[in-house]
Amino acid sequence: MLNISIMKVKKTFSIISLGCFRNTYDSEILIHKLSRKGYVFSHSLTKAQKDDCVPSDSLIINTCGFIDKAKEESLDVIREAIEAKNNKKIKKVIVSGCLVKRYRKELQKEFPGVDEWLSVEELNQAFTGKRKLTPSYFAFLKICEGCLNRCSFCAIPLIKGNLRSKPLDEIIKEAKYLDQKGIRELNIIGQDITSWGKDFSKSNNLTLLIKRLLKETKNMKWIRLIYTHPRHLSDSLIELIANEERLCKYIDLPIQHINDRILKLMNRQITKEEITNLIYKIRKKIPGCAIRTSVIIGFPTETEDEFKELLQFVRENKFDRLGAFTYSREEGTPAYNLSPQVHPSIKKRRFSELMSLQERVVLDLNKRFLNRELDVLVEENQTDVSVGRTQYDAYEVDGCVFIKRQGLKIGSFYKVKITEAYGYDLIAG
Repeated sequence: MLNISIMKVKKTFSIISLGCFRNTYDSEILIHKLSRKGYVFSHSLTKAQKDDCVPSDSLIINTCGFIDKAKEESLDVIREAIEAKNNKKIKKVIVSGCLVKRYRKELQKEFPGVDEWLSVEELNQAFTGKRKLTPSYFAFLKICEGCLNRCSFCAIPLIKGNLRSKPLDEIIKEAKYLDQKGIRELNIIGQDITSWGKDFSKSNNLTLLIKRLLKETKNMKWIRLIYTHPRHLSDSLIELIANEERLCKYIDLPIQHINDRILKLMNRQITKEEITNLIYKIRKKIPGCAIRTSVIIGFPTETEDEFKELLQFVRENKFDRLGAFTYSREEGTPAYNLSPQVHPSIKKRRFSELMSLQERVVLDLNKRFLNRELDVLVEENQTDVSVGRTQYDAYEVDGCVFIKRQGLKIGSFYKVKITEAYGYDLIAG
């Protein structure tokens, strides 16, 4: 149940932002736009925090419609919001985001209690408003919308459309604003940031953009690149990451699978050999670089041998970070009609087997940090420890460092000595 009461103050609103980092960025722009129109932003919360929501006249739900699990979560939150409205706890329910873009007619029919539907907005302008959903020292900067890759399993083109890159000058304007406002870590995001500029001209590319961004900013200590497609990750970008101190030695490289037949069915336009060579090149050019990947378990027609091939590849290549997803059958995608589909129980077993392996891999990898000094960005103070991240860990998705010191300044960097490796996390003295 949503525990929300009506406030006497007019035009107040709260927001629940579901899904990925890109949704968080869009939610912040939505907050900024409504605030400029005279509405008063009262609170942001996650689905898990919804019972603690500060009272407001309206509740905005920014939905995710990417895979089944995300869609189910979005539908649950909409139902609970309408129930709160029917119980006079809020006045208005507004639903926005990817789910609306994809299923607007069906949603309008199923949820007549929703007052307003907002589709995915065109957000090419630079955002120079105050961030509300992320810490004051941290920001996302979305440089493109949509995608040109057309992976057979992916609904993103159905939701976001073709690649639309944000103009270079707009990106630099936003980055300079954030730099002046004291942002210490900037995360560059998009559906595929390595495709940035390809809709403008061949002379535009991500390496050019990042070089310009580095030149125009000076205060940000960490700049992190989120989602670099293995097919588009260039030698020039690898060299730039290797040589620029402010670029996190962290590459987000979703491979999705490694078997050549499955990769072809996925329309990834890359082979196992090419992926293997790319990983070798990254580790040779950027020693100690953390590679995060993601893989899909149970893609249609995936055999046990093909899954074992993926398992062996993960075992041998020892990814620093790995996210796994069981295949979600999405209407309108080329993979939807592939047959046979893998049984849910087999997907579940394969997922557990892979994640169990990855847990052992990470524990072994983390031991390399023992007795080393690392820079840590402090993000939280608990009763007995401070909590932060290294450059090898992305915000909210990777591990953290528990520092046995109290009262460290949030948003500041400290050099700490690692004393223990514990699962996905580290302990420092």
